[in-house]
Amino acid sequence: MSFILSIIITLVFGVGVILIRMKASKEPATVKKIIIPPIMMSTGALMFVIPYFRVSPAGILEAVLMGLVFSLILIWTTRFEIKHKYVFIKRTKSFPVILLSLLLIRLGIKYWISGSVDVGELSGMFWILAFAMIIPWRIAMYFQYKNVAGKLEQTGET
Repeated sequence: MSFILSIIITLVFGVGVILIRMKASKEPATVKKIIIPPIMMSTGALMFVIPYFRVSPAGILEAVLMGLVFSLILIWTTRFEIKHKYVFIKRTKSFPVILLSLLLIRLGIKYWISGSVDVGELSGMFWILAFAMIIPWRIAMYFQYKNVAGKLEQTGET
């Protein structure tokens, strides 16, 4: 029962994040909006102070590699455009589908390995996966944003 409840909660929060991301694409992008999420997420690393959440070296490697693969998908699908003299994240119909797919894949992996990994270590692994996904994605977003913003400045539209 608790596993089903955790799936429902994860899906509700995941859909919430997707809706927030879609709403955010209606507002101009800024450097702050790109770099603040990973900075705020980094505070979650404090969980590793508690031994219950510590992850084995193999688990760290697996989580980082999976996070990097997921980040490539997000990097490939995130683009910026100039609208109304501002830089916006380009809305695509595939973005919510991709986010939902990544969420479902994460749920599947969680279900698959939950029988062989302690709950605390599993939590730590999924935090590492998410952090390893968001950092490269946001770095790529930053450089893409700077490139498009530079083009906007060159045209003198700012």
